[in-house]
Amino acid sequence: MSERVITYAEAIREAIGQAMESDPSVFMLGEDIGVYGGAFGVSGDLYHRFGEERVRDTPISEMGIVGAAVGAALVGMKPIVEIQFSDFTAHAMDQIVNQAAKIHFMLGGELSVPMVLRAPSGSGTGAAAQHSQSLETWFAHVPGLKVVLPSSPMEAKGLLLSAIDDPNPVIVLEHKLLYKTSGHVPEEMYKTPIGVARVLREGKDLTIVATGVMVSRSLEAAAQLSQMGIEATVIDPRTLSPLDMGPINDSISQTGRVMLVQEAPKHVGFIAEIAARISEGPAIYSLTEPVKRLCGMDVPIPYAPQLEKAVVPQLPDIVSGAQDLMRGV
Repeated sequence: MSERVITYAEAIREAIGQAMESDPSVFMLGEDIGVYGGAFGVSGDLYHRFGEERVRDTPISEMGIVGAAVGAALVGMKPIVEIQFSDFTAHAMDQIVNQAAKIHFMLGGELSVPMVLRAPSGSGTGAAAQHSQSLETWFAHVPGLKVVLPSSPMEAKGLLLSAIDDPNPVIVLEHKLLYKTSGHVPEEMYKTPIGVARVLREGKDLTIVATGVMVSRSLEAAAQLSQMGIEATVIDPRTLSPLDMGPINDSISQTGRVMLVQEAPKHVGFIAEIAARISEGPAIYSLTEPVKRLCGMDVPIPYAPQLEKAVVPQLPDIVSGAQDLMRGV
């Protein structure tokens, strides 16, 4: 498979374009995804390549957008919904939670909803409290929804292609700070399996499990920690629902220490589920220190840049958190 360096946004656009080329039932719908090219430029030239029938600009109505997608999915189409900010899914929760997630079960498996919902997530762009949330826990709590958090351009393309092929609704949350990051991505179509975690780095001293943008920050932290004589394993779950605990438990059995890192607030954050599963499984007998959680503060995201950075974990926080764990603090 050939590889070249492209951005996270370009990897997503390439995945959508390849899916639309190979399957005429795939189409996009959302606000400003046509001539404008998307709020974050992700859809780009897809409108000019595939036309207004397959790249559909919609009115400003998230409930209507998702409702139309659910209906299209029920009659054999494969819609890809783009919501401008993940915060706006609040307007469409009835269609997502009570319709898309449940129709397959309520109709005894006779119908499926092969819908993908993509949405920019997270802080770091100065978009303030109503446009900067990390809401993955909302969706991971709902049976019938799969939830994916791609952490790199490679993952963004492979996971999205798998999501498009999935017969069930998949929520793909793309961190806004990652859109301009670059990485090696094969030009060919490839699929990253949903529900399989990835070990990105191996170390003997502690295990770091991180999601979304915190994956790259944790890898940077691990590199700094290595210079201090601390070797960390870094694991990206990639998919929150279904969740693959195998590599996490295996790593803890080797390191005896684990730190869980997320941007979302600590209270009822998703990594609390990972912590609970660790405590319920065999890995608990390998722990030499309590599970450590490093999370965003339990506050709305501020607008002021210095405050915005202060309320979510940054690289120095991950490094110091790992040092504290090693010292038993």
